[in-house]
Amino acid sequence: MEGARALPRLAFGAGGQSQGQRLLPEEVAVALSFNGTTQAVMMATPADLVDFAYGFALTEGIATPDQIDSVDLVSHPKGIEAQIWLGPTAEARLTARRRTMTGPVGCGLCGIDSLDQALREMAPVAPGAFGMSPAQIMAATAALPGAQPLHDATRAVHAAGFWTTRLTAVREDVGRHNALDKLAGHLIRHPHGPGAIVLTSRVSIDMVQKVAAMGLPMLIAVSAPTAQAVILAEACGITLVGLTRPDRFEVFTHTDRIRESAHVG
Repeated sequence: MEGARALPRLAFGAGGQSQGQRLLPEEVAVALSFNGTTQAVMMATPADLVDFAYGFALTEGIATPDQIDSVDLVSHPKGIEAQIWLGPTAEARLTARRRTMTGPVGCGLCGIDSLDQALREMAPVAPGAFGMSPAQIMAATAALPGAQPLHDATRAVHAAGFWTTRLTAVREDVGRHNALDKLAGHLIRHPHGPGAIVLTSRVSIDMVQKVAAMGLPMLIAVSAPTAQAVILAEACGITLVGLTRPDRFEVFTHTDRIRESAHVG
């Protein structure tokens, strides 16, 4: 399976011990370089890395899709380099940005050298008619586990999915931020309408920033958000749904999108 490998293990239980193998997710260093300069090194699952490059560039405010000329993946003995080549407009922004980051999995703000970058203002999501019924929200959450083959095999990765009237795309990674960036990159490269992001992880402020950069109106998660994530979602016009279960959920912002007669558009 891509992104995983089998390793030997010794299992203990009521019946004694047994030798065997366990399929575990890969975790490799992925360097994201822009026009020849490395801007971030993230520990990530080595799958869907072109999506990762596009999504990271967008959600971290480095470049919009039309400002990316090409993406090349280059293997090295100690990891993989995603070489992103930008046009002049994004190059100028990159020069002014100043960011070097070595990110362990699960860390979304590691190495940012400016509080303004960590807490950057996000443009509000454009208003629209998209909404979901309570039944759809619970259905979206229930559908995500069935679309996680790497998690099924390893029990050690996060997932981010995109829902319109059904799940249309899912990306997995050992890091929750990476999974969302991979999904963002997929959506950039495949035209889509409005929809909701569905996460297996908690919602921190940087996850809301990424969804705002994607311009999507709804974020659904199985865990609770932080207080700052709720404040930012309110300011960005994003409906934030958390603590979703098969029979219940809680809505923290912009509750008007939750209605019995949901409309996608």
